[in-house]
Parts: sequence; C-alpha cells; structure tokens
Amino acid sequence: MKIEAFFDARTWTLSYLVWDESSRDAVIIDPVLDYDPLRVNVFEESIEKYTKRIEELGLKLHWSLETHAHADHISGGARIREKLGAKLAIGKPITAVQSLFAGVFGRNDLDTSGGQFDKLVEDGEELVAGSLRLRAITTPGHTPACVTWQIGDALFTGDVIFMPDYGTGRCDFPKGSAEDLYSSVQKLYALPDSTRVFVGHDYQPGGRPVQWESSIGEEKAKNIQLKGHTSREEFVAFRKARDAKLSPPNLIFQSIQCNIDAGNLPPADAAGHRRLILPIGVFK
Repeated sequence: MKIEAFFDARTWTLSYLVWDESSRDAVIIDPVLDYDPLRVNVFEESIEKYTKRIEELGLKLHWSLETHAHADHISGGARIREKLGAKLAIGKPITAVQSLFAGVFGRNDLDTSGGQFDKLVEDGEELVAGSLRLRAITTPGHTPACVTWQIGDALFTGDVIFMPDYGTGRCDFPKGSAEDLYSSVQKLYALPDSTRVFVGHDYQPGGRPVQWESSIGEEKAKNIQLKGHTSREEFVAFRKARDAKLSPPNLIFQSIQCNIDAGNLPPADAAGHRRLILPIGVFK
C-alpha cells in the first residue's frame, strides 16, 4: 500500500491518495475544492493535482472518503465523482448534521437523508476498493459524523487527533462533544502502538515544517492534549475551557453549507446565479 499526502496551505488541510501498488486500485481521503473568499469563487487547483497524479500512476479510483463535514474548506468529493467516477462515502450521522444546518442556511430543498452520498457507513463497516479493504471507525466528538478510516496499518483520523505537538480537534460545533471525543480517541488508542496515524490538518506550531504522520504509540506518549494516561475529567475540562476561547474557522459558513450537500455548491436560481448564505448571529 502506498500513501501520498497533499497539503493545502490555504486551509492547512491534508488530503491523501492511497493505492495498491500491484493492482493500482485507489481511494482518496478528504479532497479539497479551492475557494477564493474575496472573489467568492471556486477553482480546481487541488483537484487538478490529484487528477494529474492519479493519471501519472495509472490508478483506478474507487472511493472518495470524507472523515466528516468539514468547517474549514469545501470538499472536492463532488468534483472527484464527476471527473473520475469515484463513489462518495461518509459517516451515517451526517444526516443529523444536514438536518441541523439545513435550517441555518434556509435550504428547505436539501435532502437530509444523506442521499447525496453513495454510502453512509456505520461503525466497523467495511468497504472494498478493488484489492484494498477499508474499515470505518466512528469517532464522534468534533462532529457527530466523524469517521476514522482504517486501511491496513494506517488510520486517517480527520480532525479527531492531530500531530502530537498540536493535540486534538475542537468540540464546540453544534452537536460536538468533548466527552464523545475522549471516548473516540480511546478506541484508537486501543489499537497497536505501531499503527500509523495520518492527520487531517497540520497547523505547524512554532513554524515547523508541515507534518502529517505519527503513530498510536507516539500519540499516547506525546499528544499535548490527550495522552494515554489522561483522565476523561481532565481532558473534558481542558477541551471545554479551550474551545470557549476559540474563534470560528474562517470559512465555516461557506464550507458547511456545501459539505452537507457532499461538496456541491448551492443550486442556481432562475438567472443562473448561485448564492452562499452568511447567517448573522449564529456564533456569539
């Protein structure tokens, strides 16, 4: 199995291309659709990078996997499906996120059954991508629909845990839960210490170079917010106090209203215009 990381410096997002070197079967995890907030426009620089690499390697892309409905970048999943035919998968609780935010964005037309995705996975469910076998581990807390994808000895954790010098994901989004995140991380910490961890973002604390791979053993020993011996009470108190001081992500409204719809932009009106909604007063 081969893994290649793509780092989007605009949003500190890491996307991953995973493939079997023998069969050329592949999946992509958390692809990005680029967004220019000043021009209010999307572009496909990241999509083009993935596509070029997939073509160079002669891969057959089976799935585009989401770890959750991101609040800091627009998903490239819908464009990947359109261009390369990959199916989209996300955690089944995305329906709760859809139901919550459909009202916030006035999207009475939104399908809140998760029908925009090809597969809604449950805990322990396995997907097949040719010769690759994928297992979904539900890891709620950052959002209720968070999934860690396990492929071989590698975990793709999204925003559950980051590099050890940064910590864990925030839990103050609607239906987020520090208690749930603690339990989710314990599920991961129960795996062998040698299990590789590939994170969903890297914020380069202290200005260090970008990093994206650690291990369960390293996280348990060194994660500055949640070590293997950290108690539930200690972590929950810390996470709630820290989250209370955090500002919302820069692109939270643009991202969520597209990502609850599998990365699709809002539908065009009769004049052909698409409009992103910026609701006032949702975050105090």
